[in-house]
Amino acid sequence: MIDMDWLRRLIRLVEESDIDSLEVERLTTRVRIRKSPAVGGGPAVAQVSSGPSASPPAGNAPAATDEVAAAAPAPADDLHEIQSPMVGTFYRSPSPDASPFVAVGDRVEKGQTLCILEAMKLMNELESEVTGVVREIAVEDAEPVEFGQLLFRIETD
Repeated sequence: MIDMDWLRRLIRLVEESDIDSLEVERLTTRVRIRKSPAVGGGPAVAQVSSGPSASPPAGNAPAATDEVAAAAPAPADDLHEIQSPMVGTFYRSPSPDASPFVAVGDRVEKGQTLCILEAMKLMNELESEVTGVVREIAVEDAEPVEFGQLLFRIETD
């Protein structure tokens, strides 16, 4: 579990300094904080990744808004389950008018952003731990999630 006071202090450090981003790794958690673009002067965004490793790049993919059910179920051996690393609110897209990060059937790369988890007014990007195809999105947009709750099932390569 991530220490939210520690995370808040890191975000404050980035917001109050001249640096654009900060990345810290503790055991199996990586936190990357970067300032939002100057448009609107929004707050810093924290990105939290859990698992044996985490790496950057992300991409967006267009999708229908009602596809939370599984596409075609794959054999259980090939499905990697991604669970929520925190309590918060699940968001499929970076903003209400933007396309979702991923949709059922999309191919994702390890490190690609899957969703945003909002916890205590902090927006945390959740990255894919594996490369593969999204087979299930188990949560509705803007739905509250619990620590350890299933969010995605990805068919691995």
